[in-house]
Amino acid sequence: MFRFRKKDADDRTRIDRALRRPREPDYVRAALKWRLLDDPWRSWLRRSDAGVDLFNRWHEAGEHVALLGEAAYREQLVRTLSRAVPRDCAAARFGCTRRMDRACRNPEICAQDPLPGTGAAVHREGPVPGGCDHYVGWWGDSYGLRVAFSAGDRHRAVQWDRKLWIDGAPIAAEQSLDEYGAWLDERFFVILAEGPDDHPDQAYIWDSPVSAIRSLVVHDADRAATLVLVPTAGERWTNPTVVRDGDVLLVHPDRDGGAADRTLPVY
Repeated sequence: MFRFRKKDADDRTRIDRALRRPREPDYVRAALKWRLLDDPWRSWLRRSDAGVDLFNRWHEAGEHVALLGEAAYREQLVRTLSRAVPRDCAAARFGCTRRMDRACRNPEICAQDPLPGTGAAVHREGPVPGGCDHYVGWWGDSYGLRVAFSAGDRHRAVQWDRKLWIDGAPIAAEQSLDEYGAWLDERFFVILAEGPDDHPDQAYIWDSPVSAIRSLVVHDADRAATLVLVPTAGERWTNPTVVRDGDVLLVHPDRDGGAADRTLPVY
């Protein structure tokens, strides 16, 4: 029997009354539960157990939190998202690359299988068969829950409340990460982090760092290896940017171009 730690008398009365009511027929319960699901996504969910799990957990968040607690709910949802594909996120009515504040408006297109030869695309913005490459869900007072897929959907990055998971594993948990990160290609995910407090160009307001100088986190999803790059005193990284050039990664101090500060080999 479900136990409550702190519920007032009115809540207990409502629950008791609800438990005494006859169970509604399954078709009524199904109609209420799936009323937000467009027909093309119904067809897709017949093929995707991860999509069904994600839809249930996302749209019944309150019930899951009541059962599991918020921390366990978030942990389980991240694991579910770590095996999801773009169409699962679209079916769950997340916002997408095209419009992050609303659900997919073209499921008749986006629910289709990807076209041949599109697996190498780094950026996809709908309406496009197979779905977009980036999805956002809004829950409670937290920062948006963001899911970004690499080229070919080989890997997925989940960002939530400035924490990052890639393929289900926490990444750079000891770092103060930016809210946004991005896939460089099908392999490397790049995100900014707070720069070192003792950097000579770091700015301060009331003895608190403003992060005018940033560090950089580069994750190699193929090798499950994370590299945290911290600028030296001679490197003024205000908005460090990574560019892949063949078999090397070039780290630029900002987005204005110019010479790279570091060259990292790609093995």
